[in-house]
Amino acid sequence: MSELNSKQWFTEIFQPSGSAFSLKIHQKLTEVQSPFQHIEIYQTTDFGNLMVIDGCTMVSTRENFLYHEMMSHPALFTHPNPKNVVIIGGGDCGTLREVLKHRSVESVYQIDIDEQVTRLAEQYFPELCASNQDPRAFIMFDDGIKFMQETAAESVDVIIVDSTDPVGPGEGLFNRAFYQSCLQALKPGGILVQQSESPLIHMALLNDMRQAMKDAGFAALQTLNFPQMIYPSGWWTCTMASKDMVFAGFRRDDVMDAELETDYYNADIHQAALALPNFMRRQLVG
Repeated sequence: MSELNSKQWFTEIFQPSGSAFSLKIHQKLTEVQSPFQHIEIYQTTDFGNLMVIDGCTMVSTRENFLYHEMMSHPALFTHPNPKNVVIIGGGDCGTLREVLKHRSVESVYQIDIDEQVTRLAEQYFPELCASNQDPRAFIMFDDGIKFMQETAAESVDVIIVDSTDPVGPGEGLFNRAFYQSCLQALKPGGILVQQSESPLIHMALLNDMRQAMKDAGFAALQTLNFPQMIYPSGWWTCTMASKDMVFAGFRRDDVMDAELETDYYNADIHQAALALPNFMRRQLVG
C-alpha cells in the first residue's frame, strides 16, 4: 500500500491497537493552540468540516449526530422526568442542542474548560450551536471537576460527561473522586452518563470506569453501543450509572410521542443499543 500524502489526507494513528483512520481533505482551515490543547479544523472532501484535538478526531459535519444523539437521548428517556441537566465538556455544543429538544428540561449548564472549542464550533459547526441562545442554556468555561465539587447536593437530574479521552484536560473525569462528586449532586433517581470509548480496543479503560462508578456508590450500570466512524475502531459506547435505582427499561412510549428531529436515535435503536455482544458480557465488570 502506498503512503497517504499528508497534504491530501488527515490521518489519526492509534498506536495501542496498531490501527489508523484517514479522511481526505481539501485544506486545513485553521489551527489554535489554546492553554489546554491543540485544535485543528480541516475541510474534508466528503465529511464536511473536521475538528481534531491533539491529533485525535473529535467531530465531523457528516456523522456527529451518532455521538451527540446517543450521549443525550438514552439517558434523558431513561430518567422519569429530567428537568435539570449538567454537561461536563461538550464544547462543540452538539450534545447541548440534543438535550434542549426535550420539553421537560428546564435548565442545562454546559461546563467546558476550553472556550476555544466552542468558539471554533460556532464558526465551523454553526448547526451544532443552533440552540446556544435558548434561555434554558447556560454555557460556562470552567473546570468541570471543580464545578461538580461545588454543585449543591441533590440538585441535578442528569449529568452528561461529554469529554475527550482520559488524557490532558479529560484525565480527571474518569476516576472515583469525580464520580463521587456527581453522585452527591444527583437527585434521587438521577443518572450519570459518560462516553466510555471502544469496547473492542479500550476494554480495560471501560472496566476501570465501571469499577470506579461502582466504588463511588452508584447502584447500577448500563453500557450502550453505537457506531462512530471517525473514532478508533468505528465502534463506541456510553455508560449510564444510576444513583439509587436498578435500570428498568426506558420511557419507550414517550420516545414514540416526542417526535424528536433525530437522524439516528429512536426507540428501536435505544433498545438495540442495550444488547451486549458475548465478549462484553464476559468481560465487563460491575
